Amino acid sequence: MTDQDKISISISGRIAGQKVPGVKELGAGKMARNTARFDQNAPVLRKPPWIRVRLPPGNAVAELKSRLRENHLVTVCEEASCPNIHECFNKGTATFMILGDVCTRGCTFCDVMKGRPTTTDWAEPARVADAALELGLKYVVVTSVDRDDMSDGGAEMFARTIRALKHRIPDIEVEVLIPDFQGDPKALETVIEAGPDVLNHNMETVPRLYSTVRRGAKYRQSLELLSMARSIDRHLTTKSGLMVGLGESMRELLHTMADIRHTGCDLLTIGQYLSPSTDHHPVIQFYLPRTFERLGRYGHALGFRNVFSGPMVRSSYHAFEER
Repeated sequence: MTDQDKISISISGRIAGQKVPGVKELGAGKMARNTARFDQNAPVLRKPPWIRVRLPPGNAVAELKSRLRENHLVTVCEEASCPNIHECFNKGTATFMILGDVCTRGCTFCDVMKGRPTTTDWAEPARVADAALELGLKYVVVTSVDRDDMSDGGAEMFARTIRALKHRIPDIEVEVLIPDFQGDPKALETVIEAGPDVLNHNMETVPRLYSTVRRGAKYRQSLELLSMARSIDRHLTTKSGLMVGLGESMRELLHTMADIRHTGCDLLTIGQYLSPSTDHHPVIQFYLPRTFERLGRYGHALGFRNVFSGPMVRSSYHAFEER
């Protein structure tokens, strides 16, 4: 077995020199590896067998898309080319994306359109609530593009959407997957005061890769956002997510997991990065299913209430089952 067949670093249950109780060596395992950095001419790795998406029977995707279009709504499931769209749509669940479909950031992992938004539709919260009622949803996830063109980053629209959903469907639970609001505490307070049940902000990757993967974002700023959420409402459930396979080392990944937990974050999702196209950041490596299992155990040992770790796990995938 060559070095390229192994995880770059073997960790023996240690974070910053401290042993984490209950965690055995994460160990080495074979994984496909692309040694090139962000190079659009880099070879494309073949997806391993455990990254196959099984299409369920029926035509729920087309039906749900049609109903969403009738309400002039957008889902991140479609805009981000999520591989789980067929399964989730067949279950009648979707993650609503508010504030339009044009993002002001240039993240290289994301398939959402980049540019300068031209409008803000303030009637959108009511339409989201009407659609959730029509679809019979009991758990709704609301996210957005980054809107750095707005003074509050879109926080007021999140708040209005939460309130509209709670008013229209009194027993509904609402999870919001928020941008960083450029670190503005007032914007974060605006969202939290509206009463979401779960506040999610994805860290996405390790700090070294932020300049190429999360352009326009700052690692420490995102960590501080999660910490601020906990200080504003200590009873609020907070959540974050990571993608793997972007070129991070195992040591970097474990340190990032520890950083997230130190904010008081309750829930963590870890999933395999899949490049939307050859114009996006390439997949550098595919993690084995057993490596995801070990990462999950590691997260539980760090103190997360729940960790959802697997090749096809995404931030909002089976969100209603995670609490």
